[in-house]
Amino acid sequence: MTDRTHPTPPRTAPPQTALADRQGPRPLGLHLTTQALMTLSWPVGLSAWNSGSPCSKPPSADCSPGPDPTGPAAPDPPAFAAVLAEARAAGIDPVRFAAAVDAEARRRLGGFLDGVTAYRAHPGRREGLDPPAVWARGSARLQDFADTPDDPARRDRARDGPPVLLVPSLVNRGTILNLTRRRGFARYLAWRGLRPFLMEWGAPGPDEEGFGITEYVADRLEPAFAHVRAETGRRPLVLGYCMGGLLALALAQRQPEAVAGLALLATPWDFHASEEAEAQGRLARGLAPWIEAVLATRDTLPVDVLQAAFACLDPAGLGRKFRVFGRLPGRGAAARHFVAVEDWVNDGVPLAARVATETLVGWYRDNTPGQGRWTVDGQRIRPDSLSVPAYVVIPAHDRIVPAASARALARALPGAVVSEPPLGHVGMIVGRAAVARVHDPLVRWALRTARATT
Repeated sequence: MTDRTHPTPPRTAPPQTALADRQGPRPLGLHLTTQALMTLSWPVGLSAWNSGSPCSKPPSADCSPGPDPTGPAAPDPPAFAAVLAEARAAGIDPVRFAAAVDAEARRRLGGFLDGVTAYRAHPGRREGLDPPAVWARGSARLQDFADTPDDPARRDRARDGPPVLLVPSLVNRGTILNLTRRRGFARYLAWRGLRPFLMEWGAPGPDEEGFGITEYVADRLEPAFAHVRAETGRRPLVLGYCMGGLLALALAQRQPEAVAGLALLATPWDFHASEEAEAQGRLARGLAPWIEAVLATRDTLPVDVLQAAFACLDPAGLGRKFRVFGRLPGRGAAARHFVAVEDWVNDGVPLAARVATETLVGWYRDNTPGQGRWTVDGQRIRPDSLSVPAYVVIPAHDRIVPAASARALARALPGAVVSEPPLGHVGMIVGRAAVARVHDPLVRWALRTARATT
């Protein structure tokens, strides 16, 4: 599985995505609610929920809500009996063991709720970071970062630098590539002498609600790419992040003579390449009937459904990160960074119905890309047919895109330069080690590739 200042299409945004206009506390997103339920799924410790809730939780260090007069919720008897038998065999008193687990469950839930409360009350807001749109169609906007460096000499270099079209995922807003002044990927590329253009898809408007991937590539991405080429007079590099990498790949295959090079960051391909990837496929198979039922009555798949699916990928991780955040100094840099990332996570956008079916069912359940059956505008997308220079970054600790899935794409691209930094899906873009491990090597490759293809 967060932009409050990005221009939106002329329609009312859903409440969970309208963070730009929200002056009060942040909402408790569905993915947090899901995490709370999963946090409470331990065999014992459910009494913490019966006697305390996010709404009534006192702001204490351990959030111990006191004894529950109704007693703990009954766990699954066979599983619980097996755990107690193992405790007895180890010489541990089962009653004390159960009490210790209950206390630990309360402590973790309390830390999680304290973190959520601190996040919702944090004053940090993302403002004044997005350059004006230089091109727009429907809900899509294109932003030029050439003028973002503070140094005049670096601004001049960026204006004359090799153009790079940044293609984010359709699921989240592109602001992850321009998160803050301190950790803004697009800004850093401009500071290093490239000319980044960021594609911001926006929430599907009336024009996009009937779109599939084909329409997003042919009617949005390719015209934006043409604008960059006309504006700069040069063949642009194309950089895709996550799901955006697949759209960038389709663009490069459809216009190989116009693309100077292709960079793919955390981009999946073989969705059944490993046990971890298979688990995501099983989740997609389980969700498919529910998703199809939702889409039978709606033009888009709601953000809350997507958030719940992402929460299932690493439910324990969600609890850990909020417990850690709850212990951070509220005004410190680490807390501000956490809030910026989490705001991006919570500011997702719905998916057009056809896109949701094509990705969640076609990609994740049926593995159409990995099996060579994924098509855009009737053309089968084949990375082995590309002749443009390619650079692939595979974050080794990625829980969203398993490394094996991305490696399959790297192997299929002829002569691709491959990097596997020990980072996660978001950390590779905004983490403390991102510049040294990802951004700098990528910039060097981009500058070399641009010179060679000029």
